[in-house]
Amino acid sequence: MEQDPVKDVVDIGIVVRDADRSLAFYCDTLGLVEVGDVVLDTGRMWLLEWGRTMVKLLQHDQPVDAANPPGGLDGGTGYRWCTLWTRDIEAIVDRCTGAGYELAVPVTGRGERRFAMIVDPDGNWVELFDPGPAAVAPPPPSRSGVR
Repeated sequence: MEQDPVKDVVDIGIVVRDADRSLAFYCDTLGLVEVGDVVLDTGRMWLLEWGRTMVKLLQHDQPVDAANPPGGLDGGTGYRWCTLWTRDIEAIVDRCTGAGYELAVPVTGRGERRFAMIVDPDGNWVELFDPGPAAVAPPPPSRSGVR
């Protein structure tokens, strides 16, 4: 089947309980840039950018009862974390821990590649990944191998 993506990165939507707390975490602490917001029939969604990645925070007008189990690797099935590529991993981890956010996995790595996991206000894990000084973001996938 041939694909025709308009955008070569995946956006992620996160339903949050308290938009103010989540915006403080994602924008003020992690450094994502708020580029807009949309009022929906059921609530409000904020659009945040990290390079070409779009993170969409949605807060419903009526609080939701159900929540995914918190945690990253062992918390359950389904989407467990999102990854933000950075070359400033220590500074971001310091800002997050200094602001009181939980560091689920400290800066760890093999060679020049390093990662850490931070917990957002709703218990979601955010991976910070530093590919090393010589690495560049991977190119979009080749169309030659489409099945």
